[in-house]
Amino acid sequence: MLRFTPKSLQGQLMLAIALALLLAQGISAGLRWRAQADRRETALVHAAALRIVATGHDRLMALVHGGEPPELAAATHGARIELSPVSPLRPGETRLPDAEQELRRILDDQLDIDQAIVVRRDLSDEPQFARRIARRAAMMRRHAAQAPRGLMLAAIKLRGAPDWLVVRVAEPAVERGLIAGLLAQTLLIYALLIGASWLIVRRITRPLAALTTRVEHFAETRDAGGQLDPQGPHDVRRLIVAHNAMEARVAALLDEKDVMLGAIGHDLKTPLSALRVRIESVEDEAERAKMAATIEDITRSLDDILSLARVGRPSDPKEPTELSALVAQVAEEFEDMGEAVTLGDTQRITLPVRVTWLRRALRNLISNALRYGGEAKVSLARENGAAVIRVADAGPGIPEHEIARMLEPFTRGEPSRNSETGGAGLGLTLARAIAEQHGGALTLTNTRGGDGEIEGLVATLRLPTA
Repeated sequence: MLRFTPKSLQGQLMLAIALALLLAQGISAGLRWRAQADRRETALVHAAALRIVATGHDRLMALVHGGEPPELAAATHGARIELSPVSPLRPGETRLPDAEQELRRILDDQLDIDQAIVVRRDLSDEPQFARRIARRAAMMRRHAAQAPRGLMLAAIKLRGAPDWLVVRVAEPAVERGLIAGLLAQTLLIYALLIGASWLIVRRITRPLAALTTRVEHFAETRDAGGQLDPQGPHDVRRLIVAHNAMEARVAALLDEKDVMLGAIGHDLKTPLSALRVRIESVEDEAERAKMAATIEDITRSLDDILSLARVGRPSDPKEPTELSALVAQVAEEFEDMGEAVTLGDTQRITLPVRVTWLRRALRNLISNALRYGGEAKVSLARENGAAVIRVADAGPGIPEHEIARMLEPFTRGEPSRNSETGGAGLGLTLARAIAEQHGGALTLTNTRGGDGEIEGLVATLRLPTA
């Protein structure tokens, strides 16, 4: 099943693509907006220059000679040009150098400009101009949203002239269609690119997700049936084909191993059974008992080896089991045999487990505690989403550097191979394999007293509840 989460490959790829596209589209929209703003500013400068030129060259030149013809007032009023004896620039205002340069470029061929000033202002800073704009808007019945919010003030001073020529041009309101167009264009491109990217990423990640599910299934069941059909891009198809071949080979090796182990078990147990019969003819009772013990030790070691080899391919299904009852049952078995096994605190926890295997793991842990610690205390608790079974003893513990090695096959706490002081060294290894078979883990921890001395060992079997 394809799961779209931020942690999945598809989720991370789509998130990265979406963020990259969002950044690119944001930059693109910003650049288009800036270009549109520059065009509007240029249009306002051209409008201001046109009003100045519309006054007439002769009338403007009259200012240079210090005389103002009678008709200039009417001309300037018609073009809404004002004369100012002082600079119209107010303290703190920011000039627009690009706009000033554009204004000079337009008028330099017709006028001898000494200075030029271009600034932006809010309509609230020019109440008289604002009232005139409001009257015009009322006459044209414009909507309030279409009313200008600011103005551009352009002023020039001709060389030798005492006054400034000042022109105010209202900045048109930003058109809703412009913003809507930019937004719609951005969303459309974004949706198309995201949709195309999603299809491509899905074509790549869908077979990968199916392959992951298949690998997880094979890791749990070792069942090579129902292999995937190659799908997706060429590289992914090659990966699926290679996995199918590897899976089939691993399954064949496991089958060969099971056949071989079955043959070994049969070939060894048959002569061992015959030896049991033959030792009955031995007259020396002590010698006969030693021989019987040796055969029993070989049989037990053989069972452990075969169980360890087969634990990875269990044939029995998981069954919902009440763990506290199972733990109590195993503890009672040892108590009935007179062993020092104590059942501590337990909680009611029901989990799907393979009862036969889990019972064997508990028996191995308790036997190990009795063998090296003389007693065993068993408890069951729910901790951090897991069922935790602890088997504690009061033995000498294990040196810290030896703990990891003790979980390896054929490793014993007592270095001799004497069966009276220990088994073949497979009990903890088998218990660990059974825990991993259930998706859990087995850990060994020394318990220490207040003086730091080791007071025992705790074997912790942790099984996930979810």
